Amino acid sequence: MSVASAPAQPRLAWLDALRGIGAMAVVAEHTIPWFLPSARPTWFSLGVYGIFVFFLVSGYIIPASLERHGDVRAFWLSRVFRLYPLFLAVGALALALHWWSPIRPAVSRDWAAVAGHATMLLDVVGVAGVADTMWTLSYEMVFYLLVTALFLGRLHERSGLLALVFAAGAVATGVLMSRSALGGGWVAYVSCAVFAGGLVCLITGRFRRTAAIVLGVMALALLVLGSRVPWVGVAILALMFAGTALYRWERGEGRLWPVAATLAVVACVPFWAITAGWWWVQPSVWISTIALTAATFAAGMALRGRRVPRVLVWLGLVSYSLYLVHHPLLKYFTRVSGDLRAEPLPYQLVMTALVVTLVVAVSALTYRFVERPMQELGRRIARSRPRSPAPGQALDAEATSAGR
Repeated sequence: MSVASAPAQPRLAWLDALRGIGAMAVVAEHTIPWFLPSARPTWFSLGVYGIFVFFLVSGYIIPASLERHGDVRAFWLSRVFRLYPLFLAVGALALALHWWSPIRPAVSRDWAAVAGHATMLLDVVGVAGVADTMWTLSYEMVFYLLVTALFLGRLHERSGLLALVFAAGAVATGVLMSRSALGGGWVAYVSCAVFAGGLVCLITGRFRRTAAIVLGVMALALLVLGSRVPWVGVAILALMFAGTALYRWERGEGRLWPVAATLAVVACVPFWAITAGWWWVQPSVWISTIALTAATFAAGMALRGRRVPRVLVWLGLVSYSLYLVHHPLLKYFTRVSGDLRAEPLPYQLVMTALVVTLVVAVSALTYRFVERPMQELGRRIARSRPRSPAPGQALDAEATSAGR
């Protein structure tokens, strides 16, 4: 790769490799139906598999990083400069080209949509993203807010219990709720105001603990009452805390059985849940996807002491770009190429190779010229004044995942 070279193998290269696998699975999920429909698997969901791999990685590394250096200010500065620049760039591109490729109808044309995008809490405040993949960032943000509250409240070490609680919560919400209980633009407006004020407190240090608790409570309420499919949102948080519990088990600070129990309960939720009817939440497909996700993460952990393919490490490095830019690029590509679903297989293969190459190349460019400079700026700002670590705790602001 000429634009962003693969890094030397770090100690946690296996996590980058998992991010790379997850990102390419999501790219494949959105590419195959329009370019190579005959190749789409039906026994599991490629896209949900990729997203769940991302969520397990986030669950494993984010709380661990927060505990190593304990600088809440640096953590949130790193999150802001890690996530928002590319998020805003992709949103701006979609808006700039709406005259040629319209924004999808699900996106409301009002200030509530602006407020939802400003917080990234899209899927839990009833706002559709201008790019389809943006919805998953809602659950990353909910997780960050909850982890910060738990950290400052000194409750962060109970990861196995938290995973089990959220797994049980997925069952309860699946049985009791078929859709979100909150609705209307006011949810986006209120959450945006609370988020903005709370974030200022977290970064400046004024009323930090109070702000973290308020943000954590808000995040939990939005997760349970505002998620588009409540049980799916709660199940996602169960998986993320299962990732944290795996980290503690690896360090000898916890047991493995809560992880296994969480995965088993989450896998079985569709048997009881009132689902939205999507094929990927049907019991057989959901269970297969969960099992494949768990197997992938287990394989990554088992091989973590070995050298992993450099291409996977590099794909993990640019995984956030891959995740956000691929869907708009696929849409723009098909606007030019036309519908490929009825074309001969050789032509479909050529066009698939061409569009994947384009996606990877553009992702390398956005990483080089958008992500990396803004991450470096965030680090410089974080170092611009003495840190205010929580007593006895630590955080590594360098460890990142998105979703991503």
